[in-house]
Amino acid sequence: QVQLVESGGGLVQAGDSLRLSCVVSGLTFSSYAMGWCRQAPGKEREFVAAISWSGANTKYADPVQGRFTISGDNAKNTVYLQMNSLEPEDTADYYCAAGPTLGAIVTGGNVRVWGQGTLVTVSS
Repeated sequence: QVQLVESGGGLVQAGDSLRLSCVVSGLTFSSYAMGWCRQAPGKEREFVAAISWSGANTKYADPVQGRFTISGDNAKNTVYLQMNSLEPEDTADYYCAAGPTLGAIVTGGNVRVWGQGTLVTVSS
C-alpha cells in the first residue's frame, strides 16, 4: 500500500519557520519526483515545490521562491519542506505528492499519490 504521511504543521507567527516532513512507504522512493502543494481555505490547490528523484532538480512556485527549500533523504524515504519567513498568506493545508516527473507535481495532473495533508497556520 502506497502511503505519504506528512507532519510538522502547526500555528506560528509571521516571520517564523517550520519544517514539514513526508514519509514515503509502498513505492520506490528514488523512482519518483516528490513535491508539495497547498490549499488555502476557499481556494484551489496550488503547487509549492518539487524535487526530482535524484535531487538534482528542484522547482518552486514564485510566491515561495527564496523562502522555502525542498529536500529529500533517500535513506529515510522522507521529503522535507523547510519554510522560512512565513507569511499569513502561507496559511493552508500542505499536501505531499509523488509523481513520475517534476511536471506531474507542478501541474497536479498526473500525481500518483497524495498525502492526507498537514495544516500550517501563520498569524500576523
